[in-house]
Amino acid sequence: MATHKLLLLPGDGIGTEVMAEVKKVMSWLDAQGIASFAIEEDLVGGAAYDSCGLPISEEAMAKAFAADAILLGAVGGPKWANVPYEARPEAGLLRLRKDLQLFANLRPALCYPALADASSLKRELVEGLDLLIVRELTGGVYFGEPKTITDISDGQKRAVDTQVYESYEIERIARVAFELARTRRGKVVSTEKHNVMKTGVLWKQVVSEVHGSEYSDVTLEHQLADSCGMQLVRAPKQFDVIVTDNLFGDILSDVAAMLTGSLGMLPSASLGGVEEISGKRRALYEPVHGAAPDIAGKGLANPIAMVGSLAMALRYSFGQIEAADRVEAAIAGVLAAGYRTGDIYSEGMTRVGTAGMGDAIVAELGKAA
Repeated sequence: MATHKLLLLPGDGIGTEVMAEVKKVMSWLDAQGIASFAIEEDLVGGAAYDSCGLPISEEAMAKAFAADAILLGAVGGPKWANVPYEARPEAGLLRLRKDLQLFANLRPALCYPALADASSLKRELVEGLDLLIVRELTGGVYFGEPKTITDISDGQKRAVDTQVYESYEIERIARVAFELARTRRGKVVSTEKHNVMKTGVLWKQVVSEVHGSEYSDVTLEHQLADSCGMQLVRAPKQFDVIVTDNLFGDILSDVAAMLTGSLGMLPSASLGGVEEISGKRRALYEPVHGAAPDIAGKGLANPIAMVGSLAMALRYSFGQIEAADRVEAAIAGVLAAGYRTGDIYSEGMTRVGTAGMGDAIVAELGKAA
């Protein structure tokens, strides 16, 4: 059995708490001979800044390049609100994405049957929901230059952020979306703002060209990003795969997250290209929920998204499909049994904390052993 090299970056806030629970799952998989892990840990975000004055150290970056995959908890919090902009906790995550060339962010939005009533939408709108947002992650306005704040006349200031995309960036994210759609229900919705943005015009053109030349077996639709946001809360089950840019993907994936009942439920994967010689791809896996400083240290955080991120690593980085299915089935099992952290709690359910949910998932894994 191959040993998978994992770098754990717990980060800030509830990141450390949910990472402790995913370690329980990894230990169980290892003990059962299902998956073997060689684990290293390091700091990222505010924790790294407190230690070395940087949002991620060069030593941690070296470990990231050497790892088969990275699991990251969360970064940020009010404690670091006034640190220099280039040293803010989020800069550590952005560097990982940029330096490792993790251009494809996969954010599934899956509504477990037991949680259909936890959504802010009616049960009939979300029950059976299973969509995937494919977000371009290393281009666009978050990385475009110039990015400045300058003084102008009469004491005023001007802020500039630059939205930039080149054809190859759009081509490669489109291929990821079409390939994934082929394994799902065969439909891609590409979303941008071609009516007001030149990058949107190019995005629509390039996605259409890739579709016509390589993926005509997949259904392609185009939607403006604002309309797509409206449709996500009107009729979300119409979507299979949504492909979009960095900015709109950031926004739309958080909208989709709340359809499932809680941000604490959703994992994500950030993938690089497949290397020609090894056939491997660099990858980082993280929950969508962020550092949640208001509940950090209280044992209240929902670890399901972190455990789900491990399942995505098993699936996309390690090719262990059965193990990934097993972990995801264990999550569904504990929810069906009525276990709930506070963010998804409803009357009559069994309320548990972070550690209690982790223990329940491990116990559920054991039932299927």
